[in-house]
Amino acid sequence: MNQDFVTPVAVSEDVRQALEVSLRGVQELLPQDEWVKKLTRSQASGQPLRIKLGLDPTAPDIHIGHTVVLNKMRQLQDLGHQVIFLIGDFTSLIGDPSGRNNTRPPLTPEQIKFNAETYYQQASLVLDPAKTEIRYNSEWCEPLGATGMIQLAAKFTVARMMERNDFHDRFKAGTPIAVHEFLYPLMQGYDSVALKADLELGGTDQKFNLLMGRHLQQEYGQEPQCVLTMPLLVGLDGVEKMSKSKNNYIGITEDANTMFAKVLSISDTLMWDWYTLLSFKSLAEIAAFRAEIAAGRNPKDAKVALAKEITARFHSAAAADAAEQDFINRSKGGVPDEIAEVALSGAPLGIGALLKQANLAPSTSEANRLIDGGGVRVDGSVVSERGLKLDVGSYVVQVGKRKFARVTLA
Repeated sequence: MNQDFVTPVAVSEDVRQALEVSLRGVQELLPQDEWVKKLTRSQASGQPLRIKLGLDPTAPDIHIGHTVVLNKMRQLQDLGHQVIFLIGDFTSLIGDPSGRNNTRPPLTPEQIKFNAETYYQQASLVLDPAKTEIRYNSEWCEPLGATGMIQLAAKFTVARMMERNDFHDRFKAGTPIAVHEFLYPLMQGYDSVALKADLELGGTDQKFNLLMGRHLQQEYGQEPQCVLTMPLLVGLDGVEKMSKSKNNYIGITEDANTMFAKVLSISDTLMWDWYTLLSFKSLAEIAAFRAEIAAGRNPKDAKVALAKEITARFHSAAAADAAEQDFINRSKGGVPDEIAEVALSGAPLGIGALLKQANLAPSTSEANRLIDGGGVRVDGSVVSERGLKLDVGSYVVQVGKRKFARVTLA
């Protein structure tokens, strides 16, 4: 997952451990020797390092793939450093061109305000809110004005800007590049100047922008920040990066039962990458778990532990326990503790019509298909006849493994 790192010998044990935490699961830490010097100086002076993460509020919700970088922030926060959660309300007006082969339409101020309201609330499920500095880059970007923007633009060349892969590829393909897109990496880099950042975090697709921060800090006479990139989390399909558009994601606001079940659906191989990037267990604990699995323990035990940890983080330990029991009930064909209550009239009612009216099937024909496939149960018994009619009474109706309703017929 990450490059080979060599821990320096001539450092204190505290610095060595801090470096180990810094390197866990990362793609790159640049330059590592400068980060060691910053850690050593911080330990000697007692002055915490300033660690920056910027996120543009391009959507109102985040999924657990977004929390990979937040987890790293929390690990560094727990070491005593000052983390800065930067909301890019100004840069969102430009639109981040990272990894895109066309111009991204900028968001409106109204969209930005709506999305930003939920961002920090969701991030606080990972970060310690009491120890997190929240900033908006409009604080220093708007006062720049036209003069300041021109002066900033003078600190970087077009040739250097065209070294960026997405700009280079688009130019070569004859795909339009708007001039305002060149401003985005400049403004992100200027954020690091304004915040006097010691370290900036981001995904691998943000490397150019993060290195821009180093360049501009040097231009403004500051000590340059170090750069830490995290890999993009592979989604539930085990192939593509986690994305809502690919429907292979787990939203951090999803209900506990769904979240737990989705974690359990990942492959045994992918599970270990998720442990490294999402779990707060130590590397030693994870290694011990892997050794037990290799020695014959059921991999599902490790997956259940991961599912409970993630579910508890975004809900509670009690909710995680309940989600585990709900999953067990479903797996055994039992009934979850909480199911939809549906009241219908017209008894006796055919099973196909009942499934449609109870929203357990989109149509009567689809209901019949499910019945033919043995996927419908009433009070635990498989329905084998399309012509089944249910009289007045209350029934637990199950479709597949996950759809339940308690239907009361009158």
